[in-house]
Amino acid sequence: MKKILFLALIALSMSSCATVFGGKVTAYQKTKPKDGEQQRSVRPVPLIANIILFPLGLVVDFATGAAYKPEPKK
Repeated sequence: MKKILFLALIALSMSSCATVFGGKVTAYQKTKPKDGEQQRSVRPVPLIANIILFPLGLVVDFATGAAYKPEPKK
C-alpha cells in the first residue's frame, strides 16, 4: 500500500498543468527565439496553478514548451 501511495505522489508531482490541459504544443512554442527576436510569452494561469499545486510540473512545462503561449495570430 505504501508503494502505491508513493508512486501516486510521484505521478502527481510530475504532472504539469500546461502540458496536460494546454493542448498540442506547436513548433513555435518549442523553438527558442534567436538573438533579436521577440521573446515568447508565458501562459499565466498554468504557471500559477503549477506554482500552487505541482511545483515540479514547471520543469516539465518549460522543457516541453507547453508553458509558452502559441504563436500570435497575424
